[in-house]
Amino acid sequence: MNVLTLYLLLLKATLTSFSGGTTLPAVRQDFVVRRHLITDAQLSTAVAISRMGPGPNGAFVICIGQYIAGTPGAAAGYLAMVTPAWLAILFLRLLHGRTDRPHWRGAIQGLTAAASGLMLANAWPIAQTAITGWFPVLLAAVSLAAFLSRKVETLYVLGSAGMASMIYFLLHVRG
Repeated sequence: MNVLTLYLLLLKATLTSFSGGTTLPAVRQDFVVRRHLITDAQLSTAVAISRMGPGPNGAFVICIGQYIAGTPGAAAGYLAMVTPAWLAILFLRLLHGRTDRPHWRGAIQGLTAAASGLMLANAWPIAQTAITGWFPVLLAAVSLAAFLSRKVETLYVLGSAGMASMIYFLLHVRG
């Protein structure tokens, strides 16, 4: 796949997303389902890698670009990730003072709800590649409960899950 096509497909995904994570369904559809350029496991890995550090939630598009086309692909992923922000700045400048109107807020809430539905519909195939035994099921359930409770910071949930996974892996490999 040429880098321009890769950029345009990733741009399509990032332009139709809110808060980064909603890019996932479009990326999965284009690169896993339609074109078979990456696997669900690679997509899961890209998401996990991008979540390990600070930065935007949609940074996994850089990893997807890297998987598909190496360094030029990673650059295309980066550009696809930042282009919507630049366009949003331009758009907000043009709409200066009009975005606090109720119909704009309602439209944004409706789009966010639709994006959430798309994320949920695509979560299952990706989860199937990551949840392969009793420990990942337990870890996913506990993590979900912690997230939903909203009493535990996301960083603590991710850090605890990472530590628990490493300990389990070390005990499982040595045992």
